[in-house]
Amino acid sequence: MTGKVVLIVASHPDDEVLGVGGTACAHATADDTVEVIIVAEGATSRDLETTSKKLNPLVGELKEAAVKAAQTLGTAKPRFLGLPDQRLDTLPFSDIVRSIETVVAEVSPQIVYTHHGGDLNLDHRIVHDAVITACRPVPDSSVNLIRCFETISSTEWNHPNMRPSFVPTDFVDIATQLEQKLAALAHYQIEMRAFPHARSLKAVRALAEWRGAAVGRLAAEAFVVVRRIERLG
Repeated sequence: MTGKVVLIVASHPDDEVLGVGGTACAHATADDTVEVIIVAEGATSRDLETTSKKLNPLVGELKEAAVKAAQTLGTAKPRFLGLPDQRLDTLPFSDIVRSIETVVAEVSPQIVYTHHGGDLNLDHRIVHDAVITACRPVPDSSVNLIRCFETISSTEWNHPNMRPSFVPTDFVDIATQLEQKLAALAHYQIEMRAFPHARSLKAVRALAEWRGAAVGRLAAEAFVVVRRIERLG
């Protein structure tokens, strides 16, 4: 195996592409191994009256979209934890942490990507906290870099007086990977909306171009760094 091991931990199917799809593709192109965890199944909260007969095909459709998106980006097939959508707060936090720790111990990532801790979506915030806990800096940890991504239609909907706003400190040039990111999102037709909804292909492109323009590039994804460990010399 060549390159680094990268781990992306996303709350729901499509978050992994919305937040870090271009960067994931860039890592894969650079011969890094890109592993993906999708924590919640992303369906049960849509309709509290949804029966299992209706729910199972929807969960299956989302999984299929995630697998196709991974193929488009060049990442590994996602690992689905299958936890209940928008109900992570009903589960013991330590159980969520352990499920992520298991994968971290298995793949030994050097770089980890996850949600920003100030997102409006509670599942995103819980996954953020669980990832930071699972990747705590103990002496034998493999993790040297943790970056938090923005999830369009959640991160920017946060109220700045409620919790920290997303103020990016790192940028990855994805000008070469933007079209693949959009192609990966196209597999999530069930999740995407028409512009001017934030979760639309046009808005995703606009955000990438704006983040790029902020640092003098054609397109970029933006991140907040939680921890970076470097050895110099």
